[in-house]
Formats: sequence, structure tokens, C-alpha cells
Amino acid sequence: MSNELIINSTPKGDRIALLQDKRIVEYHLEESEPHFSVGDIYLGTVKKMVTGLNAAFIDIGYEKDAFLHYHDLGPNVNSLNKFTKDVIAGRQNSGKLDNFKLEPEIDKHDKIDKVLGKNSPILVQVVKEPISTKGPRLSCDISIAGRFTVLVPFSNGVNISKKITAKSERQRLHKLMSSIKPANFGVIVRTVAESKDVEELDKDLKESLAKWEAGIKALRAAKPREKIIGEMSRATSMLRDLLNENFDSVIVDTPELFQEARAYVQHIAPEKERIVKLHQGKNKVFEQYGIEKQLKMLFGRSVSLPGGGYLIIEHTEALHVIDVNSGNKSNSEEDQEATALSVNTEAAREIARQLRLRDMGGIIVIDFIDMKKAENKKLIHDIMKDEMRSDRSKYTILPLTKFGLMQITRQRVRPEMNVVTAENCPTCGGTGKITASIVVSDVIEHHLEHIIVKQNEKKPTIVLHPFLYAYFTKGLISRRMKWYFTYKTWVNLIQDSSLGITDFKFHNNQGEEIELHG
Repeated sequence: MSNELIINSTPKGDRIALLQDKRIVEYHLEESEPHFSVGDIYLGTVKKMVTGLNAAFIDIGYEKDAFLHYHDLGPNVNSLNKFTKDVIAGRQNSGKLDNFKLEPEIDKHDKIDKVLGKNSPILVQVVKEPISTKGPRLSCDISIAGRFTVLVPFSNGVNISKKITAKSERQRLHKLMSSIKPANFGVIVRTVAESKDVEELDKDLKESLAKWEAGIKALRAAKPREKIIGEMSRATSMLRDLLNENFDSVIVDTPELFQEARAYVQHIAPEKERIVKLHQGKNKVFEQYGIEKQLKMLFGRSVSLPGGGYLIIEHTEALHVIDVNSGNKSNSEEDQEATALSVNTEAAREIARQLRLRDMGGIIVIDFIDMKKAENKKLIHDIMKDEMRSDRSKYTILPLTKFGLMQITRQRVRPEMNVVTAENCPTCGGTGKITASIVVSDVIEHHLEHIIVKQNEKKPTIVLHPFLYAYFTKGLISRRMKWYFTYKTWVNLIQDSSLGITDFKFHNNQGEEIELHG
């Protein structure tokens, strides 16, 4: 299976698409303005205690105070609070914990006002980004994620990923990490650490320690609401978590992103440096790899399945409902059970992809086509579990009920990704009255004549919808060829399916957009 990461830089932020075998499985938009990302660590201030919820509201600079529940304090919150106050007061000058005396762990069933005081400073980590009307959700169980390990200050345990199943490997990793981890730091060994040697693991651990040290240095002079340790960019964190021998390419479209991605890959996996490439084609990078078209097809209310069936996806505040329909598949199989199994199999695979793609979380209810045989119901359950194995979010999948419903809970730590696929007509603005689309080709040719004859532009470029591109280039002697005979200059045409059918742009030979008049 091939994996490609395509990154498109826009004024609003970076658009990131993860492709498996040329099909999108994950899509993210990393906004350019300051954002409260999962993993960011802030110096907050306790603003309000709510004993009824056993929680506190913390000011970290977001428009709404962030939420911190007692269960998210972590057992070693007293050690964290003592250390934070010591650093701010100048009594602690280093992030090392060798000589730091850990405080006793808190009682799991105590109250939050016994642990925190109003207006006191507190070091917190974002575990859930602001979603809908809610502010960020926080934790005091601080962790620094590396490629192979996760560093946990004020702890002493070594935990191995459950996905590493071989007993001998678990014992090797446990013994290894116990011998190299610093005092008063715990370590979680990630799945990708399986069969890695001590040198690689030690290097990864030291990088996380350096990140912690830099954060403590920043904490000394920090003011409330300031970010102490920032999670790396979404694209880089995806490379950290996903990069393996199956990764074929990382394609970016700006020199700055190219340098950042190449430097990171060179650092964590020097042998893979060559997979990072700078897109330099005439078409936009998302257009070149067919991503724009896939996004338009995949984010609508209705999603087509390869065999003729389709999904209807409805979103509410409380849950997501997915209805599976057979469509024109219903006549192609011998009997109803075979039809239902065939459509449900395709639907299960597409739904697993949709959950990752849209980053849908909370409760998801899927209404599969009714099947009578228990073995077929079990098969659909097994397919869904198998397809979701590569999902990095925590999830639970329940077997189908007697009504043919499957219930899934999936952890949501970021706002759900949504791409608007219903387009307002660019000509009528949604009024339903349109007069100009029939003559858009004439309008383009009018502007072209003015630009070449009056403004003396040579080799202009027109960016337009694929339908218009086809109209101007079809046939042996196309309209574009006729322009060449008329104006004695070649006109370059670039397809862009993100444009409306009546939208177009002109660029000069240097790639600058030409302002159109009249």
C-alpha cells in the first residue's frame, strides 16, 4: 500500500491530504492564525471552581475558559504544581528531576478544590481542541510525544503499546527503557518502536528531554496565557506518527514547507530524505493529484459506493447517523441476502475511511441493509474492525443489533472536518436566475483579445473550470489553436476544479494575475 502526504499552502493555512493508493484517507486544514492544538502546553490560571462537576475552568487565552476535570489532573499533579511554582520563583533552574522530591499522588476520588486554588498558576496540556461552543479540554498529566516514545514527567513507570504483542519484544523494550530513562520521568513506548535498537530509542528520548528543558527555560519568564511548549505542525506530526517503509512521497508546494519537511525527515529518517519533493508543475498540487475532485465527491451528504450503492451521512450535535442504501445494485445479485452483504461490505470499508477523512467523533450509528444470517452480520463487524485498525483515534465498535444497526464511539479531539460541497452559482449568487454562463466563452475571448492586442501581453495563461478547458481544447483545430493563428502567441490553459464554472483568471508570463476590466 502506497502512502503519500500532499501539502498545499493557502492564505488561510496549510491543507494536508494523506493518500493511500491515490485515495484520500485523511484531510486536515492547519489554520495560520494562533490555534489551541492538541499537545500544546500552556501556563494557565485557575479562574473558577465548579464543585458540582468536580472540575475547574482555566484561562489559557482562548475566548472561553478551558475545561479541566479532576480525572484529568493526573496522579502527580501536586508534583507538577510544586515544580511549576519553583521554576517561576527561580528556585528551580533546570528541567531535570533527579534531585526533585516527588509529592504524594492524589486520591482518585477526592475533590478538585482540595488540589487547586483559585487564581493559582498551573501548567496544562490541550487534549481536545475547541469544538462548537466549547473551549479546549485540558489535562495536567503532561506528556511530550516523540517518534518512538512518549516522555511523562513526574512519573517512573515504563508502559509498552498494547499493539506490540510479542512477549520477548515487550520484555526487551521494558528492560531497555528502564535502563536509559532519566529519574522521575516515565516512558510510554509507541508501536513503531518495535524492533528498534537502543541507539534510536535513546536519541528519540533525548530529543523529548531537550524539548522539555526548552519549555522549562521558557516557563521561567513566562506570563499567564503563554504557550510553553508547542506541538509541532500538523504535517510534521503526521510524518512523525506515520512515516514508515510504505511512505512513498511527501509533496509540498512552497519552498518554506519543503525545507521544513525535508529537514524533519532528514533528522528522523535520513534514508528517506529523497521522498520529500517540491511541486513545481503548472497546475496546483491538489489539482495535479486529483484531490480537489475527490474532496468535492467525498464530503457531500451523499457518498457513492463503487458497486452502485450509496451512503447518506447526517450530522447532529449529539451523534452522526449513516444510512446504507443499495441503489442500482439491488438487481445485480441472485438474492436479497447476497445483495445486502455485497453493499454492506463496500459500505463498511467506505465508512471507516469517512470517519478518518471527516474526523467524525462521538457516537456514530450506522443503519446497514438488513441481513438474516448471523455469520454475515459477524463478517461486517470483522470487516469494520479490520478497516479501522489503521485509525489513530481511540474507538469502540459494537456488533450489529437485530435491527441491523452498528454503534461506534470514536474519540474526537479536533473539530470535525467539513468541506462545503454545495456551491452557489457564481453568476446568479444563488438566486436561480442565470444569463451569462452560456456566453462565458465569449467573455473570456473578449478579455483575451484585449490583453494580447491592447496590453501586448505575450503567452498569457488562463485558469478555468475543467468544462471550459475541454471546450477550448477539443478537436484537431481547437479554439486555442485558432487563437494561436490569430494572435501569433500561445495561450496556456490550466484546469482548476475549485473554480465555479463561470469563474476564470488571467495570468501574465511571470505568473502574476492580470486585473480584468469591463
